[in-house]
Order: sequence, then structure tokens, then C-alpha cells
Amino acid sequence: MTIQRFNTNTRMSQMVIHNETIYLAGQVGGPEEDIAQQTRTMLANVDKLLAEAGSDKTKILQATIWLASMDDFAEMNEVWDSWVPEGHAPGRACGEAKLATPDYKVEIIIIAAK
Repeated sequence: MTIQRFNTNTRMSQMVIHNETIYLAGQVGGPEEDIAQQTRTMLANVDKLLAEAGSDKTKILQATIWLASMDDFAEMNEVWDSWVPEGHAPGRACGEAKLATPDYKVEIIIIAAK
């Protein structure tokens, strides 16, 4: 059994690969950005990490999205809907949660196939 860890510190790894499954740590945007830009930034982070693993967004199995406020649901979904390739929508959950700092409006956790 091989487990690969990427960008690891004492608390966490940004990405872990086990067999042919990729697990990403929670990805966020910049604290100074509005909800749409935070969503674009976090999804760009997802794209970068998946590319590093030899995968892409067409292979996402599951996405868990946390919003600081469900009032931002529609605006976040506008960015999400334009990012997800047609016919490749993953299983997804979205809920409201208190995030690490009040500056973060959205966070995503991804599981993908290699």
C-alpha cells in the first residue's frame, strides 16, 4: 500500500494520494476577495493540485462545499456551474459552517480519481 503526501507540514497535507484516489485538503480563496472571486480562486487551487497529481476536474468523485453564509449560495453556484465540465458533475454537498476565519466565505473539499 502506497500513500503519497504533498505539501505536508505538521498539521496537514494539501493532497494525499492512496492507490488511484486523490484527497485534497480544504481549499479557500483570498481573504480580501468577494464570494465569487474566492470561489474562482479555490477552484483554481483545485485545478492546480489535480494537475500535479495527473488528474483533472472531470475525474472529481465528490465535492463538499462549506459556505460561511447560505446567502452566498446562488453567487457561488454561478461560478461553480461555469467551472464544472458538462456531463462531469460530481457528487456534491453544500452547507453552512463557521470557517477558520471570518474572512473566508467558502471552502471546498475534493475527492477525485487519478
